[in-house]
Amino acid sequence: MNKKLTLNIEEDLIEFAHNYAKRSKQSVSSIVETYLDALKNAKENQEYLNSRTKELYGIFENDPLPEKKELRKQFHEKNTDRS
Repeated sequence: MNKKLTLNIEEDLIEFAHNYAKRSKQSVSSIVETYLDALKNAKENQEYLNSRTKELYGIFENDPLPEKKELRKQFHEKNTDRS
């Protein structure tokens, strides 16, 4: 069931939203709904990750993935330090 939602948004952002909606042939409501649904799904998907995976999630988001050899070296150094 759809319900109405009122938002208070800066005027320039409202103008952008209307222009974007027009260009993409969507309503502003459908754009907002799609975005919120994507946020909800992303949050739900993260809840299924085990604690170790959550700890590592996004670790290489801004950096390139290191070489496999370097990852193994770091892994072994880290695990050797625990002993």
